[in-house]
Amino acid sequence: MAVKIGNRWMGEGYPCFIVAEIGINHNGNLEIAKKMIDAAIEAGADAVKFQKRTIDAIYTAEELAKPRESPFGVTYSDFKRGLEFGQKEYEVIDAYCRKRGILWFASCWDEESVDFIERFDPACYKIASPFLTYKNFLLYNRSKGKPIILSTGMSTMEQVEKSVEVLGKEDLVILQCVSTYPTEDGELNLGVIRTLKETFPGIPIGYSGHGHGMTMGVCAAVLGACLIERHVTLDVSMWGPDQPASLEFWKFKQMITNIRRFEVALGDGTKCDLPSEAPMKRFRKKTDF
Repeated sequence: MAVKIGNRWMGEGYPCFIVAEIGINHNGNLEIAKKMIDAAIEAGADAVKFQKRTIDAIYTAEELAKPRESPFGVTYSDFKRGLEFGQKEYEVIDAYCRKRGILWFASCWDEESVDFIERFDPACYKIASPFLTYKNFLLYNRSKGKPIILSTGMSTMEQVEKSVEVLGKEDLVILQCVSTYPTEDGELNLGVIRTLKETFPGIPIGYSGHGHGMTMGVCAAVLGACLIERHVTLDVSMWGPDQPASLEFWKFKQMITNIRRFEVALGDGTKCDLPSEAPMKRFRKKTDF
């Protein structure tokens, strides 16, 4: 079962779909966001992803009033609002991505944000790990009639199975994910990619990673992940909560290059002698069959 996201098919037999998770690493700066879009395109990404929140719908007044130092002020409200893009910024992002020819979508953290992003007719919706068990929110995303990418951090297989029951198997992609930032190698549990493929035959399975370096993204592709999502950054030393768990774009590009090399090297699985091997046949000692 393949899933079409924008103009790209993904699933068994198709090239791995690569997502550059910009998230909030733009630090509320539209020019940084545009530089990241450019860098994602240069690296070979198929899509870029953002995050959208309606601050007052998610956080209580008490939470927003708590102290939190940031470039935007001294409260948690300043911190969260400073990172959030609104209508004006997303209009620019939408136009810029269309001009540059790259897909973009978002993970929404509340129903109002889903409605907000829907105005831009995204190719799909990403459901972040915290919402995997939130039935009404799953159904609200599904109601928009777009493919769904489901991240599975912080969850058991039973919870993933229930989420799939709610969402249905049509136009669904499931991602192995561990919700620690950054994730240590010993907690990545990449073998779950195979477990998910066995548990949900026909549903494309992918990987959303926040680990160290680019190697594990390549390993996920080798294990059969058809979508790889990685947080990206212009510089890991920049201010921001997600920067340390992100790949700088030169590493992101290396990851994509190695995934594409693997796809070429994998072949079709049919054992045969190749025309390029013909010169070496003269060294065979004996041929009885």
